[in-house]
Amino acid sequence: MNRERIKVLEQFLKEDPNDPFSLYALALEFKNQDSKKARELFDQLLEKHPTYLPTYYIAGDLYLEKGDLDRATEILKKGLALAHQQKDLNSIREISAAIQNLED
Repeated sequence: MNRERIKVLEQFLKEDPNDPFSLYALALEFKNQDSKKARELFDQLLEKHPTYLPTYYIAGDLYLEKGDLDRATEILKKGLALAHQQKDLNSIREISAAIQNLED
């Protein structure tokens, strides 16, 4: 977790609170050090920016790491549907593999 980068990202969000990338980048900064904060930020992304596809794989993975299989599955399945809608083949493969791993 890079405190300076967090400050910069928080400033970006203050300047443009509707920028999903800054919120996503901030969530990533917290992912390995403060998973509770990361989950809060990813949940904000899922609520406020439901079409921001990169969120789904990482958020699903984070919930899986924390043992919340139901929430991880829900997020990944929504992400897969969105990936199909956006015709994003890389995301379809990535999220499909994650779902397959959950089901094995």
